[in-house]
Amino acid sequence: MLFSDILGQDHIKNHLTNSVDNGRIPHAQLFVGPEGSGTLPMAIAYAQYILCQNIDGENSGGIDACNLKFQNLSHPDLHFAFPVTTSEKVKSKPVSNFYLEEWRQLIAQQPYGNLFDWYKLLGVDNKQGQIGVDEAHEIVKSLSLKAYEGGFKVMLIWMADKMNISAANKLLKLIEEPPNQTVFILITEDEEQIISTIRSRCQLLHFSPLSEEDIKNGLISNFNIEASVATKIAHQSNGNYNKACDLVYHDTEDSQFEDWFIFWIRSAFKAKGNKSGIHNLISWSEEVARHGRETQKKFLRYCMEFFRQAMLMNYKAEELVYLETKADNFDLRKFAPFVHGNNILEISQELQDAIYHIERNGNSKIILTDLSIKLTRLLHKKD
Repeated sequence: MLFSDILGQDHIKNHLTNSVDNGRIPHAQLFVGPEGSGTLPMAIAYAQYILCQNIDGENSGGIDACNLKFQNLSHPDLHFAFPVTTSEKVKSKPVSNFYLEEWRQLIAQQPYGNLFDWYKLLGVDNKQGQIGVDEAHEIVKSLSLKAYEGGFKVMLIWMADKMNISAANKLLKLIEEPPNQTVFILITEDEEQIISTIRSRCQLLHFSPLSEEDIKNGLISNFNIEASVATKIAHQSNGNYNKACDLVYHDTEDSQFEDWFIFWIRSAFKAKGNKSGIHNLISWSEEVARHGRETQKKFLRYCMEFFRQAMLMNYKAEELVYLETKADNFDLRKFAPFVHGNNILEISQELQDAIYHIERNGNSKIILTDLSIKLTRLLHKKD
Protein backbone atom coordinates (compact mmCIF):
# COMPACT_ATOMS: atom_id res chain seq x y z
CA MET A 1 0.00 0.00 0.00
CA LEU A 2 1.59 3.26 -1.13
CA PHE A 3 1.14 6.50 0.78
CA SER A 4 0.46 8.15 -2.57
CA ASP A 5 -2.63 5.93 -3.00
CA ILE A 6 -4.20 7.26 0.21
CA LEU A 7 -6.51 10.24 -0.18
CA GLY A 8 -5.72 13.40 1.76
CA GLN A 9 -4.48 13.22 5.38
CA ASP A 10 -1.09 14.65 4.29
CA HIS A 11 -0.25 15.92 7.78
CA ILE A 12 -0.70 12.41 9.18
CA LYS A 13 1.44 10.87 6.44
CA ASN A 14 4.21 13.35 7.21
CA HIS A 15 3.94 12.73 10.95
CA LEU A 16 4.16 8.95 10.55
CA THR A 17 7.06 8.91 8.10
CA ASN A 18 9.01 11.49 10.13
CA SER A 19 8.59 9.38 13.28
CA VAL A 20 10.10 6.38 11.47
CA ASP A 21 12.88 8.39 9.83
CA ASN A 22 13.86 9.81 13.23
CA GLY A 23 13.71 6.43 14.98
CA ARG A 24 10.82 7.50 17.23
CA ILE A 25 8.21 4.81 16.60
CA PRO A 26 5.63 4.55 19.43
CA HIS A 27 5.08 0.97 20.53
CA ALA A 28 1.28 1.37 20.58
CA GLN A 29 -0.83 3.76 18.50
CA LEU A 30 -4.57 4.22 18.18
CA PHE A 31 -5.82 5.49 14.82
CA VAL A 32 -9.24 7.11 15.34
CA GLY A 33 -11.30 8.23 12.39
CA PRO A 34 -14.81 8.09 10.91
CA GLU A 35 -15.73 5.55 8.27
CA GLY A 36 -14.11 6.23 4.90
CA SER A 37 -11.36 8.49 6.26
CA GLY A 38 -8.55 6.05 5.42
CA THR A 39 -7.41 4.72 8.80
CA LEU A 40 -6.90 1.14 7.56
CA PRO A 41 -4.95 1.89 4.34
CA MET A 42 -2.86 4.43 6.27
CA ALA A 43 -2.02 1.81 8.91
CA ILE A 44 -0.97 -0.71 6.24
CA ALA A 45 1.17 1.87 4.42
CA TYR A 46 2.76 2.85 7.74
CA ALA A 47 3.51 -0.80 8.56
CA GLN A 48 5.11 -1.19 5.14
CA TYR A 49 7.24 1.90 5.70
CA ILE A 50 8.48 0.45 9.01
CA LEU A 51 9.07 -3.15 7.95
CA CYS A 52 10.61 -2.46 4.53
CA GLN A 53 12.93 0.31 5.77
CA ASN A 54 11.58 2.70 3.14
CA ILE A 55 12.79 6.28 2.84
CA ASP A 56 11.83 9.75 1.61
CA GLY A 57 8.23 9.56 2.81
CA GLU A 58 7.10 6.91 0.33
CA ASN A 59 7.02 3.13 0.18
CA SER A 60 10.00 2.76 -2.11
CA GLY A 61 13.76 2.86 -1.83
CA GLY A 62 13.83 0.17 0.83
CA ILE A 63 13.90 -3.62 0.59
CA ASP A 64 12.35 -4.58 -2.76
CA ALA A 65 11.41 -8.12 -1.72
CA CYS A 66 9.65 -6.74 1.35
CA ASN A 67 7.66 -4.19 -0.66
CA LEU A 68 6.69 -6.98 -3.06
CA LYS A 69 5.27 -9.06 -0.18
CA PHE A 70 3.10 -6.13 0.86
CA GLN A 71 1.37 -6.08 -2.51
CA ASN A 72 -0.64 -9.13 -1.46
CA LEU A 73 -0.26 -8.61 2.31
CA SER A 74 1.84 -11.73 2.77
CA HIS A 75 4.69 -10.28 4.83
CA PRO A 76 5.36 -12.72 7.71
CA ASP A 77 6.01 -9.92 10.25
CA LEU A 78 2.69 -8.16 9.55
CA HIS A 79 -0.10 -9.60 11.70
CA PHE A 80 -3.81 -8.79 11.61
CA ALA A 81 -6.67 -9.08 14.07
CA PHE A 82 -10.25 -8.09 13.24
CA PRO A 83 -13.82 -8.92 14.32
CA VAL A 84 -14.89 -12.44 13.36
CA THR A 85 -17.74 -14.82 14.10
CA THR A 86 -18.76 -18.36 13.28
CA SER A 87 -19.71 -19.09 9.68
CA GLU A 88 -20.09 -21.95 7.21
CA LYS A 89 -16.30 -22.01 7.00
CA VAL A 90 -15.52 -21.83 10.74
CA LYS A 91 -17.97 -23.57 13.08
CA SER A 92 -16.37 -22.75 16.45
CA LYS A 93 -13.66 -20.63 18.10
CA PRO A 94 -13.24 -18.28 15.12
CA VAL A 95 -10.02 -16.24 14.90
CA SER A 96 -8.65 -13.89 12.25
CA ASN A 97 -6.12 -16.38 10.85
CA PHE A 98 -9.01 -18.50 9.53
CA TYR A 99 -10.26 -15.56 7.44
CA LEU A 100 -7.04 -14.11 6.00
CA GLU A 101 -8.03 -14.95 2.42
CA GLU A 102 -11.28 -12.98 2.74
CA TRP A 103 -9.45 -10.18 4.57
CA ARG A 104 -6.97 -9.75 1.71
CA GLN A 105 -9.90 -9.72 -0.69
CA LEU A 106 -11.61 -6.93 1.28
CA ILE A 107 -8.48 -4.77 1.29
CA ALA A 108 -7.88 -5.36 -2.43
CA GLN A 109 -11.46 -4.45 -3.34
CA GLN A 110 -12.56 -2.05 -0.57
CA PRO A 111 -9.60 -0.66 1.41
CA TYR A 112 -11.95 2.04 2.78
CA GLY A 113 -14.64 -0.56 3.60
CA ASN A 114 -16.57 -0.72 6.87
CA LEU A 115 -17.66 -3.44 9.26
CA PHE A 116 -20.89 -3.97 7.30
CA ASP A 117 -18.89 -4.63 4.11
CA TRP A 118 -16.69 -7.11 6.00
CA TYR A 119 -19.61 -9.12 7.40
CA LYS A 120 -21.28 -9.04 4.00
CA LEU A 121 -18.15 -10.51 2.40
CA LEU A 122 -18.10 -13.28 5.02
CA GLY A 123 -21.81 -13.92 4.48
CA VAL A 124 -22.57 -13.37 8.18
CA ASP A 125 -24.30 -9.97 8.11
CA ASN A 126 -27.04 -11.42 10.34
CA LYS A 127 -24.42 -11.90 13.11
CA GLN A 128 -22.15 -9.60 15.09
CA GLY A 129 -18.44 -10.28 15.20
CA GLN A 130 -16.00 -9.59 17.98
CA ILE A 131 -12.33 -9.79 18.89
CA GLY A 132 -12.49 -12.39 21.65
CA VAL A 133 -10.17 -14.12 24.05
CA ASP A 134 -9.26 -16.82 21.49
CA GLU A 135 -7.99 -14.01 19.26
CA ALA A 136 -6.03 -12.56 22.18
CA HIS A 137 -4.30 -15.93 22.67
CA GLU A 138 -3.34 -15.95 18.96
CA ILE A 139 -1.94 -12.42 19.22
CA VAL A 140 0.17 -13.30 22.26
CA LYS A 141 1.43 -16.46 20.57
CA SER A 142 2.36 -14.78 17.27
CA LEU A 143 4.16 -11.87 18.96
CA SER A 144 6.12 -14.14 21.29
CA LEU A 145 8.04 -15.47 18.28
CA LYS A 146 11.07 -13.72 16.80
CA ALA A 147 10.60 -11.59 13.70
CA TYR A 148 11.07 -13.67 10.55
CA GLU A 149 13.21 -11.01 8.91
CA GLY A 150 15.00 -9.90 12.07
CA GLY A 151 13.45 -6.44 12.27
CA PHE A 152 10.13 -5.10 13.53
CA LYS A 153 6.85 -6.98 14.00
CA VAL A 154 3.60 -5.08 13.47
CA MET A 155 0.22 -6.12 14.91
CA LEU A 156 -2.66 -4.28 13.26
CA ILE A 157 -5.99 -4.57 15.14
CA TRP A 158 -8.89 -3.30 13.00
CA MET A 159 -12.11 -2.19 14.72
CA ALA A 160 -10.45 -2.51 18.12
CA ASP A 161 -13.68 -1.27 19.75
CA LYS A 162 -15.12 -4.75 19.05
CA MET A 163 -12.59 -6.27 21.48
CA ASN A 164 -14.43 -7.78 24.45
CA ILE A 165 -13.33 -7.28 28.05
CA SER A 166 -11.67 -10.70 28.34
CA ALA A 167 -9.53 -10.08 25.25
CA ALA A 168 -8.68 -6.53 26.36
CA ASN A 169 -7.53 -7.71 29.78
CA LYS A 170 -5.48 -10.48 28.18
CA LEU A 171 -3.68 -7.98 25.92
CA LEU A 172 -3.29 -5.16 28.42
CA LYS A 173 0.17 -6.10 29.69
CA LEU A 174 1.42 -6.93 26.19
CA ILE A 175 0.33 -3.55 24.82
CA GLU A 176 1.91 -1.77 27.77
CA GLU A 177 5.23 -3.64 27.55
CA PRO A 178 5.48 -5.34 24.15
CA PRO A 179 8.52 -7.40 23.08
CA ASN A 180 11.39 -5.46 21.58
CA GLN A 181 10.71 -3.93 18.13
CA THR A 182 6.99 -4.75 18.29
CA VAL A 183 4.47 -2.16 17.17
CA PHE A 184 0.71 -2.22 17.87
CA ILE A 185 -1.59 -0.23 15.59
CA LEU A 186 -5.20 -0.20 16.79
CA ILE A 187 -7.90 1.21 14.52
CA THR A 188 -11.35 2.38 15.58
CA GLU A 189 -14.21 4.64 14.57
CA ASP A 190 -15.27 5.19 18.18
CA GLU A 191 -12.50 5.52 20.76
CA GLU A 192 -15.00 5.75 23.64
CA GLN A 193 -15.89 2.08 23.10
CA ILE A 194 -12.32 1.01 23.89
CA ILE A 195 -11.64 0.49 27.58
CA SER A 196 -9.69 3.33 29.15
CA THR A 197 -6.79 1.11 30.28
CA ILE A 198 -6.07 0.24 26.63
CA ARG A 199 -6.62 3.81 25.40
CA SER A 200 -4.26 5.28 27.98
CA ARG A 201 -1.42 3.05 26.76
CA CYS A 202 -1.69 4.19 23.14
CA GLN A 203 -0.61 7.33 21.33
CA LEU A 204 -3.77 8.72 19.73
CA LEU A 205 -3.89 9.90 16.14
CA HIS A 206 -7.16 11.47 14.97
CA PHE A 207 -8.21 11.35 11.31
CA SER A 208 -10.66 13.93 10.01
CA PRO A 209 -13.33 13.25 7.36
CA LEU A 210 -11.95 13.68 3.85
CA SER A 211 -12.51 16.94 2.02
CA GLU A 212 -14.82 17.03 -0.98
CA GLU A 213 -11.82 17.93 -3.15
CA ASP A 214 -9.86 14.85 -2.03
CA ILE A 215 -12.84 12.57 -2.66
CA LYS A 216 -13.51 14.15 -6.03
CA ASN A 217 -9.88 13.68 -7.14
CA GLY A 218 -9.91 10.09 -5.86
CA LEU A 219 -13.07 9.28 -7.83
CA ILE A 220 -11.73 10.82 -11.04
CA SER A 221 -8.42 8.97 -10.65
CA ASN A 222 -9.82 5.56 -9.65
CA PHE A 223 -13.07 5.42 -11.62
CA ASN A 224 -12.36 7.72 -14.56
CA ILE A 225 -15.68 9.55 -14.20
CA GLU A 226 -16.52 13.10 -15.25
CA ALA A 227 -15.56 15.92 -12.90
CA SER A 228 -19.18 17.13 -12.56
CA VAL A 229 -20.39 13.67 -11.52
CA ALA A 230 -17.44 13.26 -9.13
CA THR A 231 -18.22 16.64 -7.54
CA LYS A 232 -21.85 15.68 -6.92
CA ILE A 233 -20.92 12.29 -5.43
CA ALA A 234 -18.22 13.88 -3.25
CA HIS A 235 -20.80 16.28 -1.82
CA GLN A 236 -23.28 13.47 -1.11
CA SER A 237 -20.64 11.29 0.57
CA ASN A 238 -20.05 13.76 3.45
CA GLY A 239 -16.33 13.02 3.84
CA ASN A 240 -16.75 9.24 3.53
CA TYR A 241 -14.84 7.76 0.58
CA ASN A 242 -16.37 4.32 1.14
CA LYS A 243 -19.84 5.80 0.66
CA ALA A 244 -18.60 7.66 -2.43
CA CYS A 245 -17.43 4.35 -3.95
CA ASP A 246 -20.81 2.77 -3.16
CA LEU A 247 -22.55 5.65 -4.91
CA VAL A 248 -20.39 5.15 -8.00
CA TYR A 249 -21.31 1.45 -8.14
CA HIS A 250 -24.95 2.14 -7.10
CA ASP A 251 -24.21 -0.44 -4.40
CA THR A 252 -25.28 1.67 -1.45
CA GLU A 253 -28.00 0.48 0.93
CA ASP A 254 -29.31 4.04 1.11
CA SER A 255 -32.10 3.43 -1.44
CA GLN A 256 -33.56 0.63 0.67
CA PHE A 257 -33.00 2.67 3.85
CA GLU A 258 -34.74 5.66 2.31
CA ASP A 259 -37.82 3.57 1.46
CA TRP A 260 -37.93 2.19 5.01
CA PHE A 261 -37.47 5.66 6.50
CA ILE A 262 -40.19 7.33 4.43
CA PHE A 263 -42.73 4.57 5.15
CA TRP A 264 -41.80 4.73 8.86
CA ILE A 265 -42.21 8.51 9.06
CA ARG A 266 -45.56 8.48 7.26
CA SER A 267 -46.86 5.68 9.45
CA ALA A 268 -45.71 7.56 12.57
CA PHE A 269 -47.62 10.66 11.49
CA LYS A 270 -50.77 8.63 10.81
CA ALA A 271 -50.53 6.58 14.00
CA LYS A 272 -51.68 9.30 16.38
CA GLY A 273 -55.20 8.23 17.27
CA ASN A 274 -55.34 5.87 14.29
CA LYS A 275 -55.40 2.09 14.78
CA SER A 276 -54.34 1.29 11.18
CA GLY A 277 -51.29 3.53 11.60
CA ILE A 278 -50.18 1.47 14.60
CA HIS A 279 -50.60 -1.72 12.55
CA ASN A 280 -48.37 -0.20 9.86
CA LEU A 281 -45.67 0.57 12.44
CA ILE A 282 -45.78 -2.99 13.77
CA SER A 283 -45.56 -4.41 10.23
CA TRP A 284 -42.64 -2.08 9.51
CA SER A 285 -40.86 -3.26 12.68
CA GLU A 286 -41.32 -6.90 11.63
CA GLU A 287 -39.93 -6.15 8.16
CA VAL A 288 -36.76 -4.41 9.41
CA ALA A 289 -36.29 -7.00 12.19
CA ARG A 290 -36.05 -9.75 9.55
CA HIS A 291 -32.71 -8.33 8.41
CA GLY A 292 -29.38 -8.84 10.17
CA ARG A 293 -28.44 -6.82 13.24
CA GLU A 294 -25.66 -4.99 11.40
CA THR A 295 -28.19 -3.89 8.76
CA GLN A 296 -30.57 -2.71 11.50
CA LYS A 297 -27.82 -0.72 13.25
CA LYS A 298 -26.66 0.82 9.98
CA PHE A 299 -30.24 1.80 9.14
CA LEU A 300 -30.74 3.50 12.51
CA ARG A 301 -27.51 5.47 12.01
CA TYR A 302 -28.86 6.47 8.58
CA CYS A 303 -32.04 7.69 10.33
CA MET A 304 -29.98 9.79 12.76
CA GLU A 305 -28.24 11.49 9.85
CA PHE A 306 -31.54 11.98 8.00
CA PHE A 307 -33.06 13.75 11.03
CA ARG A 308 -29.89 15.85 11.38
CA GLN A 309 -30.08 16.92 7.73
CA ALA A 310 -33.76 17.82 8.11
CA MET A 311 -32.99 19.98 11.14
CA LEU A 312 -30.19 21.79 9.28
CA MET A 313 -32.62 22.54 6.46
CA ASN A 314 -35.24 23.71 8.97
CA TYR A 315 -32.78 26.23 10.42
CA LYS A 316 -31.69 27.47 6.97
CA ALA A 317 -28.18 25.93 7.06
CA GLU A 318 -28.72 24.59 3.56
CA GLU A 319 -25.04 24.80 2.60
CA LEU A 320 -24.50 21.91 5.06
CA VAL A 321 -27.30 19.76 3.61
CA TYR A 322 -25.89 17.08 1.29
CA LEU A 323 -28.75 14.54 1.46
CA GLU A 324 -30.67 14.07 -1.80
CA THR A 325 -33.77 11.90 -1.59
CA LYS A 326 -34.61 9.70 -4.57
CA ALA A 327 -38.34 9.24 -3.85
CA ASP A 328 -40.55 11.40 -6.10
CA ASN A 329 -43.32 11.70 -3.52
CA PHE A 330 -41.19 12.88 -0.59
CA ASP A 331 -39.95 16.45 -0.12
CA LEU A 332 -37.26 17.01 2.53
CA ARG A 333 -38.26 20.69 2.72
CA LYS A 334 -41.79 19.80 3.79
CA PHE A 335 -40.56 17.29 6.35
CA ALA A 336 -37.85 19.58 7.81
CA PRO A 337 -40.17 21.79 9.97
CA PHE A 338 -41.10 18.73 12.06
CA VAL A 339 -37.49 18.30 13.23
CA HIS A 340 -36.39 21.11 15.52
CA GLY A 341 -34.62 22.02 18.73
CA ASN A 342 -37.46 20.79 20.90
CA ASN A 343 -37.34 17.16 19.71
CA ILE A 344 -34.02 16.44 17.94
CA LEU A 345 -32.11 15.53 21.12
CA GLU A 346 -34.82 13.10 22.25
CA ILE A 347 -35.06 11.56 18.77
CA SER A 348 -31.29 11.08 18.66
CA GLN A 349 -31.23 9.57 22.14
CA GLU A 350 -34.02 7.10 21.30
CA LEU A 351 -32.17 6.01 18.14
CA GLN A 352 -28.91 5.59 20.08
CA ASP A 353 -30.70 3.55 22.75
CA ALA A 354 -32.20 1.31 20.05
CA ILE A 355 -28.74 0.72 18.53
CA TYR A 356 -27.38 -0.07 22.00
CA HIS A 357 -30.08 -2.67 22.72
CA ILE A 358 -29.85 -4.28 19.26
CA GLU A 359 -26.08 -4.54 19.67
CA ARG A 360 -26.66 -6.43 22.92
CA ASN A 361 -28.97 -8.95 21.24
CA GLY A 362 -32.27 -7.51 22.40
CA ASN A 363 -35.44 -8.55 20.55
CA SER A 364 -35.30 -6.37 17.42
CA LYS A 365 -39.04 -6.41 16.77
CA ILE A 366 -39.84 -5.17 20.30
CA ILE A 367 -37.05 -2.54 20.20
CA LEU A 368 -38.15 -1.17 16.82
CA THR A 369 -41.86 -1.17 17.75
CA ASP A 370 -41.09 0.72 20.96
CA LEU A 371 -38.94 3.18 19.00
CA SER A 372 -41.76 3.71 16.48
CA ILE A 373 -44.34 4.53 19.13
CA LYS A 374 -41.96 7.01 20.77
CA LEU A 375 -41.24 8.60 17.38
CA THR A 376 -44.99 9.14 16.86
CA ARG A 377 -45.07 11.26 20.02
CA LEU A 378 -41.84 13.14 19.28
CA LEU A 379 -42.74 14.13 15.72
CA HIS A 380 -45.91 15.81 16.98
CA LYS A 381 -44.00 17.95 19.46
CA LYS A 382 -44.26 21.67 18.77
CA ASP A 383 -41.13 23.78 18.25
